[in-house]
Amino acid sequence: LAAMVDFINTFRRENIITIEDPIEYLHKDKKSTISQREVGMDVMSFARGLRGCLREDPDVILVGEMRDLDTIETALHAAETGHLVLSTLHTLDAPESINRIISVFSPHHQRQIRLQLASILKAIISMRLVPRMDGQGRVPAVEAMVATPYIQECIAEKDKTMLIRDAIAGGVSQYGMQTFDQSIYQLYRDGYISFEQGMKYSSNPDNFKLRIMGIQSTVDIATEEMEKGMSKVDRVERGQEEDRK
Repeated sequence: LAAMVDFINTFRRENIITIEDPIEYLHKDKKSTISQREVGMDVMSFARGLRGCLREDPDVILVGEMRDLDTIETALHAAETGHLVLSTLHTLDAPESINRIISVFSPHHQRQIRLQLASILKAIISMRLVPRMDGQGRVPAVEAMVATPYIQECIAEKDKTMLIRDAIAGGVSQYGMQTFDQSIYQLYRDGYISFEQGMKYSSNPDNFKLRIMGIQSTVDIATEEMEKGMSKVDRVERGQEEDRK
């Protein structure tokens, strides 16, 4: 998150407000103006700090962690009203992050939250630190999900949420997405991690083992078909846009 804020600060003129517990990285104003607040020192809680900063016309808001219903609800409202909101959740992967946000709300509100989240979510980046094979620290395995129209549909429709992981796997070449298993497999191929660590940190160790053996799993075959389908849809959409122009 600090790297994202620094990137915005370096290249864009924005009003950035961060709410952190604790402040881990001190930013200096570059092109943007940054105000950093610490929970317990400057604000009473993430939720109260978030509500307060909305009165100060921020362009970008960083919320250190979305821990409770009040904070998540306020963050969704902030994003819906045109603010770029960056935050963290302690979850296993991108699909689980979506489920976690929705699950904190009461059942009769969850349909509305699904529609709201589908319309405002831009991306989810998840990370697992895997021990390096050479013993020199750890290397990040990264899952990246971009909120494409199809993924927005999967978020909005409860019965389709289980398809998000396959959609991420199928969006590698078209949208730059990848699952944890794809990232871990690449780290293994590049010699950064051992087979044992790959098995330990993979979401689906059996599929990881099959890839190492050069055998395509049913998931891999389905992913290839999905990627072809997504590419075809994207070409059609671009053709329609050109026709409108």
